[in-house]
Amino acid sequence: MPLPEPPPAGAPMLPAATFAGSAVMVTGGGTGLGRAIAVEFARAGAAVGIVSRSAEHRRTGVEAVRAAGGNAAEAEADVRDAAQVADAFDALESALGPVRLLVNNAAANFPVAAEDLSPNGWRAVTQIVLDGTFFCAQELCRRARAAGDGGAVVNVLATQAFTGGPGMAHTAAAKAGVDNLTKTLAVEWAPYGVRVNALAPGLFVHDEMRAELTALRTEGAGVDARRQPAGRLGRLHELGWAATWLCSPYAAFVTGHTLVVDGGNWLRRHFVMPEFVPVREQIAEALRPPAER
Repeated sequence: MPLPEPPPAGAPMLPAATFAGSAVMVTGGGTGLGRAIAVEFARAGAAVGIVSRSAEHRRTGVEAVRAAGGNAAEAEADVRDAAQVADAFDALESALGPVRLLVNNAAANFPVAAEDLSPNGWRAVTQIVLDGTFFCAQELCRRARAAGDGGAVVNVLATQAFTGGPGMAHTAAAKAGVDNLTKTLAVEWAPYGVRVNALAPGLFVHDEMRAELTALRTEGAGVDARRQPAGRLGRLHELGWAATWLCSPYAAFVTGHTLVVDGGNWLRRHFVMPEFVPVREQIAEALRPPAER
């Protein structure tokens, strides 16, 4: 018997006015997990700023927020550039008011054996995930402190941050850095009224997943569900609820915490482990055309 399904998408998890008068920035908020998070903030009353390098992604994020009844604006930024981050805050604050809530969701990822990972590939991922998270969080804290306001930050991790990630050395290392950064900033910024927490999602399948990651991680909903202790996959709005709760007044005494939302999957162990397959072979098999498998 699987874990029970959550209430349906659109059901309120927090009171509708929880974030009334507040604005949240969601980096990478136009697709997948980021868009789901943005929508739940809108349903809880927040004005939502979508930040992405892609105009198309920004548009789809804004449309999703507005479809949920929320107020939305967009800003272009490469989060690896602190000056662009500051400009994005300026643009969103001009449209929505002071931004005191932040979800650091922007990320990059692709499967590769560590010895094949190029310097540019390493930097592309680590700078977006780790540098970008720091620059965005730092900008929020500076503004909140200057105004005498509090704030809340949620950083999106991956459970590979705790275990390592064969085939994902760049991502796992960067996410581990963000996990540590979350704890450090929580202590430093608590005196300013700024809380910093993290989310570590499990498998939340969505249409924007990279094809090679889908090939490696999923074999259809039925097979995927049987691989989870929960007996099912995560529903996108469940992750949105977790993010909104961590930023809400109902979590006012929670800071420096990483909330794992994965149905217990990262804790799973076998008495007799499956036969070991080197990651290079796993990647090669996943990338072979289906007709050749």
